[in-house]
Amino acid sequence: MSGGVEVVFHGAAGTVTGSCAELRWAGRRLLVDCGLFQGSRSLERMNAEPFAFPPKAIDAVLLTHAHIDHSGLLPRLVGDRFAGPICCTPPTAELLSFMLADSARLQEGEAMRRNRRRDRADEEPVEPLYTLRDAERAAAATRTSDVGQWFEPVPDVRARFWNAGHILGSASIEIEMGGARLLFSGDIGPVVTNLEPPAAGPSGVDFLFCESTYGDRDKEEMSAAVRRERLGAEVVEAGRQGGNLVIPVFAIERAQEILADLALLYESGSIAPRPTFLDSPLAIRATELFGRQHLPGTRDGALFRHPAFHYVEDTVESMRLNHVSGAVILAGSGMCEGGRIRHHLLHNLGRSDSTVLFVGYQARGTLGRTIVDGASRVRISGRDVAVRARVARIEAYSAHADRRDLLRWIAKREPVNGAVFLWHGESEALEALRKATEARHEVVVPAIGESYLLDPATGAHRLKTGDPAVAAILSGDWQNDYADLAVNLKRDIQRIEGEAARREALRQMRHILDHFARQHPGSGHDRSDGKKNGYRSRHKAASR
Repeated sequence: MSGGVEVVFHGAAGTVTGSCAELRWAGRRLLVDCGLFQGSRSLERMNAEPFAFPPKAIDAVLLTHAHIDHSGLLPRLVGDRFAGPICCTPPTAELLSFMLADSARLQEGEAMRRNRRRDRADEEPVEPLYTLRDAERAAAATRTSDVGQWFEPVPDVRARFWNAGHILGSASIEIEMGGARLLFSGDIGPVVTNLEPPAAGPSGVDFLFCESTYGDRDKEEMSAAVRRERLGAEVVEAGRQGGNLVIPVFAIERAQEILADLALLYESGSIAPRPTFLDSPLAIRATELFGRQHLPGTRDGALFRHPAFHYVEDTVESMRLNHVSGAVILAGSGMCEGGRIRHHLLHNLGRSDSTVLFVGYQARGTLGRTIVDGASRVRISGRDVAVRARVARIEAYSAHADRRDLLRWIAKREPVNGAVFLWHGESEALEALRKATEARHEVVVPAIGESYLLDPATGAHRLKTGDPAVAAILSGDWQNDYADLAVNLKRDIQRIEGEAARREALRQMRHILDHFARQHPGSGHDRSDGKKNGYRSRHKAASR
């Protein structure tokens, strides 16, 4: 078995972000994706850890799509001496040209903001994870191939892209190397979508690597028309309450689908037009690109030019939205991890007349997930915020296939001669999809750090187990638990009657903390809490 292909999982195993897998064969080394971890602060700190491989030894990157959890570490990879091509579809390359630059500006801006925060004045200065120059170099390294076109990323290895139906340019990747035929799903899109054709792929592969984001749930089935009606009902209800309808959106695809549906609702007279603001420079750039793609679902971009739509570029104009009511405000990021949505949440979560509508997946540990799960208070940029706004959700706008769709997609790839690897999912989703798949296939659910030898004749053979420290981070995050305690602490203490009893409660809490500090001494900068030197910033996690 020594001559087979080896696969190593560096991310998106046991979690939905940080997508990265390494393929090794005959001295050749490829990456499939190189994405940012997003979620809890401990998870995101993994972005600053040294790569588990020497970047200069990687020959090429095969990129499924432009979302930051799949592409967001490419600038750092290039900054650490990776010099090969980044292979992707033409639309993905065009998206990366401004998405990576936007990510770098967020990194640099976030580092400056965190360094100015009074609550971390005694901590080490934060440095950006990478710079705008790194992002520009990564975007310049892209090499494009059309869907269905075979290409050689390195000698004796060939690959081709298949449409994944997730976002503009998204692809599954078929790879032939070392006598094995592999298929990486990337992110698979849902059956109901306005803008993308359905996912496709080859059959009869040896090893199938399938995402599992919604592997544990069947979303409510509805047509595009019914989904649009549901959105219209939320707009009407928000208007009836008198406040704003705030929608956290992913800049690519979700923002454009929501705008297209709102335009159709306004045009048809189903609902009265409302002032509608897209407050995201990145989403605005993406919308311009969508308008040039001649997509039937946008009427060649005409729907994006509805007179009710206002595109907010500069920060001053964004801040003016603090004083509006009765508006629809779309802003990124989709999981409330950074960008202008956090500013709008600061000004609308505490308003009982406002509505926050979630239309995409919310990963564990993110601010969006915290709000969706019913938190009464959250912490945003060092400030405690009460959640008084109405919180609503329309899952039909998610860019991910649900359990039914994933099982259909897997069935169309059969026969799978070797094994099905399930990744890019949280533990519950992975376990549910494993149970639904194992009767027909050898199923592997890898962990971060695990490696396998792939033999088409005998299956997958584990060579190395995962990192237990990473597994502990994926199972929970002390900082999110701390944030939940901190935002409610004063109110909880006030529930105790009597000054003396309150002080005694605080004394006992201090005693417990001192006891654990003596029993489990540490530097205060362990793996889950960053490094004392060389610490870098990441996109913001939930409740902080």
